[in-house]
Amino acid sequence: MAAELSAVRRLILLVWLLPGTGAFAAQAAPEALAPAAAQGLVIRALANELRAAQDTSHPMRYLLRKASPRLATTKEIVETKDGAVARLISINGLPLSAADEQKEQARLDALLADPGLQRHRKQSQDNDAGRALKVLRALPQAFLYQYTGPADTPAGRVEKFTFKPNPAFNPPNLETEVLIAMSGAIWIDAAHERVTHLEGHLQQDVDFGWGILGRLYKGGWIVIEQAEVGAGEWRTARLQMQMSGRVFIRTRVFDTTEEESQFAPEPLGMGYAEAIQTLLAPLEEPSPSSR
Repeated sequence: MAAELSAVRRLILLVWLLPGTGAFAAQAAPEALAPAAAQGLVIRALANELRAAQDTSHPMRYLLRKASPRLATTKEIVETKDGAVARLISINGLPLSAADEQKEQARLDALLADPGLQRHRKQSQDNDAGRALKVLRALPQAFLYQYTGPADTPAGRVEKFTFKPNPAFNPPNLETEVLIAMSGAIWIDAAHERVTHLEGHLQQDVDFGWGILGRLYKGGWIVIEQAEVGAGEWRTARLQMQMSGRVFIRTRVFDTTEEESQFAPEPLGMGYAEAIQTLLAPLEEPSPSSR
């Protein structure tokens, strides 16, 4: 999973739901799957996503761009056995000023000097990942999937399914409560049995903790797109969300886009101190397959 996690990303992880675009329009008329084969495909693809989310044996270095109506930032991220480490490299499309660069260097120096800071960050990242896994485990039971047919895309054949809440699903925890109000569509790469695109829409308001902790309002939506980034490794390439809700007593509006790119493998077992030194080195120009 992407490891640089903001408050917005934590909300996204509660949903783990991936916009229909022209890129998914059928260019031909590939043969549709039989009903049993289609249902088998969606079950295997969701199982593969769960396994991939638990696999930490392929650490990466990549760029993470977050954009909201007021602010856009780009960070370099390096994943390590001690958790992910980030370096801010631009704000609103511009390189850091000398003062901001000095602040970022001071932050990294403080991180190097106090391992406890990174341990705290890793614990937070692990907690977020644990919440995401709860949602992933629930996806096969939370929805009823309806196969709608195949399509050929530039990346290969995909099979499209719509989904709606399963009335027999009883959310086992807080993280999965949002699923009972979500419907949408999912695209699966038939050759790799991986989810490439999923869009979800809130059909009704959703309360968390009997409404005490908060509420998400009807009409919100979220999109996630995945792609192979090299050596059989799949990652989130783009995430977009527009939602509004109440968190405790505050009303919040979440309007954000996140894009991850320029993936490059890093050595397994790298520690966070070594990663900070890596972040000080320029990121190599990506190959076409990793863009």
